[in-house]
Amino acid sequence: MTDDLNNADDVIAIFDAAVDANLDAKCRSGSIDEISAPGQLIATGDIHDNPIHFAKLVKLAGLTPEHQEHERKHLTLHELIHSDRLINGMDFSYRTLARVAKLKADYPEYVHTLIANHEMAQMLKSGILKDGVKCVEVFQDALIYIFGEDASRVEKSIDRFFRSMPLALRCHCTKPSGGRYDVLCAHSLPSPGMMARFDPSVISRPLTDDDYQPRTGSAYAMVWGRGYDAELLEDLVERWGVNWFVLGHEHAEFGSTFVPPNAVILNSDHANGVYLPIDLSAVYGPEFAMESVRPIAELPE
Repeated sequence: MTDDLNNADDVIAIFDAAVDANLDAKCRSGSIDEISAPGQLIATGDIHDNPIHFAKLVKLAGLTPEHQEHERKHLTLHELIHSDRLINGMDFSYRTLARVAKLKADYPEYVHTLIANHEMAQMLKSGILKDGVKCVEVFQDALIYIFGEDASRVEKSIDRFFRSMPLALRCHCTKPSGGRYDVLCAHSLPSPGMMARFDPSVISRPLTDDDYQPRTGSAYAMVWGRGYDAELLEDLVERWGVNWFVLGHEHAEFGSTFVPPNAVILNSDHANGVYLPIDLSAVYGPEFAMESVRPIAELPE
């Protein structure tokens, strides 16, 4: 990447190009991205500014100038910011975010930048604590430190990028035996307590300002939910016409967790971080997917 990530104009140009890529890509449909078989997907969990894991996943997906077009795979990326590795009390994860934005601009049909709760909190300037750290404030402190009087312009371009992100990636897959089998990748799903005010049509229409409102918005509910139960998961697959989910958000000590009957949770940020390779032309159920999860640590750098 030749762009200067300490130069305000360069960084703003990167984020503006990524906004266009998010909104104008052929895979974009309303508030989500959609892809279909044939093809390969590398599904991931939270990244949280882990540059080594990010670089490995990009290489695995064939999204570098050294790779040929036939080697490219789809790649989901979410929960990108708010590192636990602060420098002088500041969070410089805007740099990883800029690298993701550049990747989206370069490969708009293959990179799927799903919005997550930390990105939404940063966009809304709402308080979020992580291990006692005020994440929004220390992220802003780094922008001010690097960009000075241009920090506000950079921050606005970042917010535009967040606002352009899709809520989910819907994969129209096929089973080995034939027939359609859809998988929905998202950062999270609404908690059971949020369902009474959740609008399931949020994934089939453009988002409105109301969708982002804390505690009441449907997009907000999609990125903050935890504690799903079988009834909720079965309700959503029926409403949305999908078969199972790939999610993040919740901590998985060993990198992945299965939530019966149909949700796989991935973490990609810590030492046990994982990814899930999916052949869109040969998709089985979520139990089989758990057997296909692979550790990022085993990937070459």
